[in-house]
Amino acid sequence: MATKGQPVYNVYPLTNYTFGNKQPKLEKDTSVQERLARLRSSYEQHGMRRSVEAVLVVQEHNTPHVLLLQLGLNHFKLPGGRLRPGEEEVEGLRRKLTNTLAPANPSLHITWDVGEVLGVFYRPNFDTVFYPYVPPHITRPKESRKLFVVQLPERCVFAVPKNMRLVAVPLFDLHDNLPRYGPVITALPAVLSRLRLNL
Repeated sequence: MATKGQPVYNVYPLTNYTFGNKQPKLEKDTSVQERLARLRSSYEQHGMRRSVEAVLVVQEHNTPHVLLLQLGLNHFKLPGGRLRPGEEEVEGLRRKLTNTLAPANPSLHITWDVGEVLGVFYRPNFDTVFYPYVPPHITRPKESRKLFVVQLPERCVFAVPKNMRLVAVPLFDLHDNLPRYGPVITALPAVLSRLRLNL
């Protein structure tokens, strides 16, 4: 039962959506070390990196699933990415979603309905660790990752880069599965619990 003030998010069956492919979207870095070196260089030029990510929820067998991008066997991430300097968050997330998931045909594009912020995670240092808060001894985090829930339409067409897969993962598989998904994605069942998922 929903409590007073609990936002409602409509969740539609995975079978409502059509999935196609488009040109590969190559990663800028071939290793974690390269990614961290680029983060350090960017930080020295622009300060804290601001990233935005989309939480897209569908349902299968009346169970909520989150859409994740899978690269290779073991790397999963939410759609989204780094904002340009001075770029507004919602518009930046829409740009990222269109670049990654929209078909080449503009007539099939949708207007991404970006909703509430579900959580913010911070990278205190030039490493891979994120926290849902800024540790007390950190005055200048190196990156913030802001998660937005995005209301999907009842039907639409996705086009996924050929080097990636868009996979639907049930919440029960994400929960407490830190080794496979990392701290941010593993937290999604908890942060989504503030919404009323209307299946």
